[in-house]
Amino acid sequence: MKTNEFMALALDEARAAGERGEVPIGAVVVLDGTVIGRSGNRTRALNDITAHAEITAIRMACEALGQERLTGADLYVTLEPCTMCAAAISFARIRRLYYGAEDPKGGGVDNGVRFYAQPTCHHAPEVYSGINEVQAAEMLREFFRGKRE
Repeated sequence: MKTNEFMALALDEARAAGERGEVPIGAVVVLDGTVIGRSGNRTRALNDITAHAEITAIRMACEALGQERLTGADLYVTLEPCTMCAAAISFARIRRLYYGAEDPKGGGVDNGVRFYAQPTCHHAPEVYSGINEVQAAEMLREFFRGKRE
């Protein structure tokens, strides 16, 4: 699979999250071309504020490999990770982060605290933004538009 195909899987996870009433964000963890974890937001379903798509996908991937680190793995996520998720990505030693839409209000990678640029960050993944950005952003806009109506 190629980058856009993995992001398409993340978008599928986001869509499913939205259908469950969760904020439509999806994430996929890939190692050596194989998906080892995938999830959408599950904060409401699990009553767990840490159950963001990135963290639940990382948990699944760690479980699949039987280890706490994901060295060499890549993460595809539909929205710029928040600071909590950026830290989890760092601690998991994710190699590359690909994300769709920027999050000027809540992002922690290219916006906000810019976690990976801080001197206290022990591991910073390579970051690639704007992958399927229009689709990811539109899905979020549509979801919140529906909530306001």
